[in-house]
Amino acid sequence: MGSRAVCPGSFDPITYGHLDIISRGAKVFDELRIVVLNNSSKKPAFSVEERMNLIKEVTKHIPNIKVDSYQGLLVNYAREVEANVIIRGLRAVSDFEYEMQITSMNRVLHEELETFFIMTNNQYSFLSSSIVKEVAKYGGDISELVPPQVEKALQKKYE
Repeated sequence: MGSRAVCPGSFDPITYGHLDIISRGAKVFDELRIVVLNNSSKKPAFSVEERMNLIKEVTKHIPNIKVDSYQGLLVNYAREVEANVIIRGLRAVSDFEYEMQITSMNRVLHEELETFFIMTNNQYSFLSSSIVKEVAKYGGDISELVPPQVEKALQKKYE
């Protein structure tokens, strides 16, 4: 079996920061599964299906990527697809504390599952889906934050 990693997130919407982590992770692992998780504490702008379609569209040039969705514990998804690694992106030190808690809990639930942290490129260290949605909602220029397909989808969403 080749190496298989999972890159989870809500991806609402996918940004250049996400794509930075995804493209770098895809270079390290034989297969990278991007899994859209439905976070019940967030109010998404896009449905899970819309998010998956956008991710597929903007990652179609990366051959070893598969896009999926899951409701439930990420560790259970990882078991189902026989992944042994979770990839998480870190933007700043403030992300680390939260990610450490999640990683520690995942370790309790599935001790063979490793988490690899990838620091995002500095130019995206401020970037979040929430910021992108807020700027798009008020007609701001998001062309340097998201791929053109995502920009178009957000403009349509907030017309």
